[in-house]
Amino acid sequence: MIDEGTDDVIDDSEAGAMGPSAQEDGVRDDERGAAGQDREPRAPGTEVPGTGVDESGRQAPELPRPDGLPGRLEPAPAGARLPLEMARRIVELAEDKKAADIVLLELGSLTTLADYFVICSGGSERQLDAIADAIVEGLAAEGTEPIGREGTAASHWILLDYGAVVVHVLAPPERDYYQLERHWSRARTILRVQ
Repeated sequence: MIDEGTDDVIDDSEAGAMGPSAQEDGVRDDERGAAGQDREPRAPGTEVPGTGVDESGRQAPELPRPDGLPGRLEPAPAGARLPLEMARRIVELAEDKKAADIVLLELGSLTTLADYFVICSGGSERQLDAIADAIVEGLAAEGTEPIGREGTAASHWILLDYGAVVVHVLAPPERDYYQLERHWSRARTILRVQ
């Protein structure tokens, strides 16, 4: 079959997928809007206008933020703990295990990596484990599980990933060496417990 408006050849299997109106004007039915209006074909993963989802039903990616970083795809589910509330609870749990020099940094305006960092120190390998375990167990009892846990007390750096909140439990020499607070010096310090 030859489309008369153009010199494009349409094979019969494609012609069968076209409705009668498509055979008349060369626009496939799946390229028409809901009311039969013609629309431009969209690239995969682009948003169906006004819906917030792409053609496959997945959340459509947001346009980049003005600073060029990608936007977040969707808000937190209803009933989820707010990141700042979770970060403050983590500080309380670390404080209960006598963590030293606890710092809560707000990173949300600087990176999509996390909204908050909680950085604290423990004086021994046993205390590092106790601090990390108290945070994991305390939040788990409240219905929040970590996405991941990296490092061990023997490595002197334990990282707990709660998505919007990342916790660093370090031995003092490693904390002095890596200087996370200095690396993230543009982050706003929400609180410091010494």
